[in-house]
Amino acid sequence: MIRVQQQDFDPAEEYHALRDSGSGTGAIATFTGLVRDSGDLKGVTGLFLEHYPGMTEQVIEGLVREASQRWDVREARVIHRIGRLALSEQIVFVGVCSAHRGDAFAACEFIMDALKTSAPFWKKEITGDSEHWVEQKAADRDRSQSWD
Repeated sequence: MIRVQQQDFDPAEEYHALRDSGSGTGAIATFTGLVRDSGDLKGVTGLFLEHYPGMTEQVIEGLVREASQRWDVREARVIHRIGRLALSEQIVFVGVCSAHRGDAFAACEFIMDALKTSAPFWKKEITGDSEHWVEQKAADRDRSQSWD
């Protein structure tokens, strides 16, 4: 299940959907990303996120498919928000269920790392008096490439 949306999400609902997805699940790993008050700029008051509709979902589907080829993924759920977001709002949810914790942890981390560098999202940091489009970080590229 993949969704790109403006509205918020409930991580507990997503967890329960993973837990109830079928037999054989022995582990669920989740990640929820939040808007923080610093990044490239100090004093960030919010973010604005854009994406490439249609292509974004296809890229994320490909990441989930790749994770499923590498690890025992029973189900994965990825939600990424777009639009204007305030401090502490949820940006992204990645959840993976598997028979074993190692596969769940690895697949969840892989999907999140790859999402940061592969999916066509653009993020603008907003402060009280400026806006700044965020460039992809070398550290994010290095983490994503470490899975190769």
